[in-house]
Amino acid sequence: MRDPYEVLGVAKDASAKDIKSAFRKLAKKHHPDQNPNDPKAKDRFAAVNQAYEVVGDEKSRAAFDRGEIGADGKPKFQGFEGAAGGDPFAGFRRSGRAPGGARFEFRSSGPGADMFGDGDILSELFGQAFSGGGRQNANPFQKGPTEQAEPQAVLDVTIEEAATAAKVNALFADGRRMAVKLPEYIEDGQTIRLGEALARIRFRKHPRYRVEGRDLHADVPVALGDAVLGAKVAVETPTGKLAVNLPAWSSSDKVLRLKGRGLPKKGGGHGDLYAHVRVMLPEGGDRELEALLRKKAG
Repeated sequence: MRDPYEVLGVAKDASAKDIKSAFRKLAKKHHPDQNPNDPKAKDRFAAVNQAYEVVGDEKSRAAFDRGEIGADGKPKFQGFEGAAGGDPFAGFRRSGRAPGGARFEFRSSGPGADMFGDGDILSELFGQAFSGGGRQNANPFQKGPTEQAEPQAVLDVTIEEAATAAKVNALFADGRRMAVKLPEYIEDGQTIRLGEALARIRFRKHPRYRVEGRDLHADVPVALGDAVLGAKVAVETPTGKLAVNLPAWSSSDKVLRLKGRGLPKKGGGHGDLYAHVRVMLPEGGDRELEALLRKKAG
């Protein structure tokens, strides 16, 4: 993954203001809705957002500059650099202990093994934690203990996955991945238990949605003609695209509320999605429109 400073086109000693300005310029340039015929625009837009997530925040920028997180914003799991011979987890394997102090036994899982059956990757990761002693029926999403133990895995979750309780991959310090079905309600930064290990949920920065509690906010580009005359506009939601009525004479301060299209609430139901209208002038200009406005102004 490219260096976030390089992606944004700024120097490493750039001010926060310059970084924000570069991000806004590139986000507008590469927004998928502004480049409907460019299949690579979405990837460029996502790269810009990922870069800004890392260096646009004071704390994460400092962590990146110190080498604690990578260009993808994920922890580098320092402390496992280990031994000579190029094995970054050698020290971890010798001690058999994770950062939180839990003792694990790591073995290789056979190809094609049933992810959730006997001899699955849970047993491979945690030894006998999921067999015997009546523990195989334990709730894998039981919240972590109150003692201060560091999570051994990270669950990077998209807004769509959080909204639909999708299956995601837990990433462990040694590079192993484990398929996990999310519970109906999760929070950014929440720590959950996976058998004998702890995993921290982390919402990925989304190219479209901004999260406020259980509500989502998104900008919706609208053509000038549609804003003046009114139209049905397409609004992306975490569960699919919806056609929404846009009233005539809608300006860029207009907000459309899509009830129940946000994130799941703890007591049931969902938050809302707020679509913020952004009126866009025609690309390349419009001579007829310009002539009309000049005539009206004269």
